[in-house]
Amino acid sequence: MKNIVVIGGGSGTYQVLKGLKKYTSNLTGIFTMFDSGGSSGLLRDEFGYLPPGDVRRGILALSSDYSNTKMLRELFNYRFSKGNGLKGHNFGNLLLTALKDITGSELEAIKETSKLFHIKGKVLPITIDQANLCAELEDGTIIIGENNIDIPKHNPILKIKRIFLDKSTKILGDAVDAILSADLIVIGPGDLFTSLIPNLIVEGTIEAIKQSKAKKVYICNIMTKNGETNDLKASDFIKTLEDYLGKNIIDYFIINNKKASKELLEKYNLERASQVEIDKELDKMKVNLIIGDFINETDILRHDSEKLAKKLIELS
Repeated sequence: MKNIVVIGGGSGTYQVLKGLKKYTSNLTGIFTMFDSGGSSGLLRDEFGYLPPGDVRRGILALSSDYSNTKMLRELFNYRFSKGNGLKGHNFGNLLLTALKDITGSELEAIKETSKLFHIKGKVLPITIDQANLCAELEDGTIIIGENNIDIPKHNPILKIKRIFLDKSTKILGDAVDAILSADLIVIGPGDLFTSLIPNLIVEGTIEAIKQSKAKKVYICNIMTKNGETNDLKASDFIKTLEDYLGKNIIDYFIINNKKASKELLEKYNLERASQVEIDKELDKMKVNLIIGDFINETDILRHDSEKLAKKLIELS
């Protein structure tokens, strides 16, 4: 079976890995490590370690489906709802933090946790160097911290001009090896400026992707996000990705065209989010588009892990 590498962060990457593990164990999830909010942000501030939230999701996505790991998965995903020090903390994040203290290494903590869950594949951070994610808005305003970019405390009418890191970081050697040995590289889906592009601005990531002989796929978001991708259409997502990665690097762009129900979209409209529109600009772009129904609609709207996995396996 082909080697597949998925680069991203957040729930989007979780969905991709969850689907792909049914078809192959030759999987590597590579995750952004600049989270500054929630439980991850608190642990980062207090202990000075890498924020564990995204790698925790990756481990959960690739965990085995053995019955004896069901309760362990629920425990790993448990979030405390009360307690002066524990409220808001995720148990899995605390476990990874504790294992960092025991083993002396974030990488060892991830490996030991991966063993507990008998994961199919491997989970890696994009870097082990600490840095803050920063955004420059159209008017020159600088926002520091992933959480401050993710949650629109600034004027959401102002678009993000660029994102950057406040310190030099270098891609993890194991991540380079995984990218160079991949047969298929998947970027996304995920928040464009806080989950996907942060991986690309780590020194060495773009070079490794360009050197890799793998087929390269980008999965476009289903929804826009208030304060981050307001009113962006499908072509805007592609253009923004290419601004950082370069043109003619991605072989296939997967875009959903299934319209969600009016009732569900109305809920998202309250959050100033809308479904990403397939616009006419796409026709002018010289890219390979794969357009189809890739959504799973329940009480929330997300990519369907099985639909994506089948298409990705087909491409690989």
